[in-house]
Amino acid sequence: MNLKVIAFDADDTLWVNEPYYRHTEEQFYELLRGYASQHELEQELLKTEIGNLSLYGYGIKGFVLSMIETAMRITNHRISTEIVERIIDLGKKMLNEPIELLDGVEEVLIALKPKYRLVVATKGDLLDQERKLKKSGLSHYFHHIEIMSEKDDANYIKLIRHLDIQPEELMMVGNSLKSDILPILNVGGHGTHIPYHITWAHEHIEHTIEDEKFRSVTNIRDILDFL
Repeated sequence: MNLKVIAFDADDTLWVNEPYYRHTEEQFYELLRGYASQHELEQELLKTEIGNLSLYGYGIKGFVLSMIETAMRITNHRISTEIVERIIDLGKKMLNEPIELLDGVEEVLIALKPKYRLVVATKGDLLDQERKLKKSGLSHYFHHIEIMSEKDDANYIKLIRHLDIQPEELMMVGNSLKSDILPILNVGGHGTHIPYHITWAHEHIEHTIEDEKFRSVTNIRDILDFL
């Protein structure tokens, strides 16, 4: 590989993220257990989140608004102000959660920084992602931070042009086949998948990849074996 840049997804690649959403969802279901079953609430919340992506994008703020909207619909607009306040408090708690780095992350960044330009390529709310990066203590390892509204072919091409490299000179590392791997392979770059034990339903796909530029590893340290 003639790599010049290695880009890392942030949430559930560099640090823990999805478990906080799952824990908050469980508390949300408990708040509304008198109105619908957990399965119904799960389906309705997911439907609302996906429907709102084009308006709110990804991140905690949009998640909170989707929970409130779902609660209003499930209760036929009889939701109490107390429950709304509880949902808002759940969101604020998520925004103040500590950043827990995943195993091996800093070790790998230390090893790679002298050899490559390192980049964060993530999606979500700008303010929230900047907050998490600052709290992570990892900012100084990265040459560039790219926070996308969506991870698709067009935005990866935009990133490649910004970095002034060829597609084959970039490798994307992330936990989502849908967002981190398939788009970068589509535009001619390299993709390394590190599965995480929890994946949001919207990001989950069943896909067999046969591409010489694709690798799948079990831990971020494993990428040092072929770089």
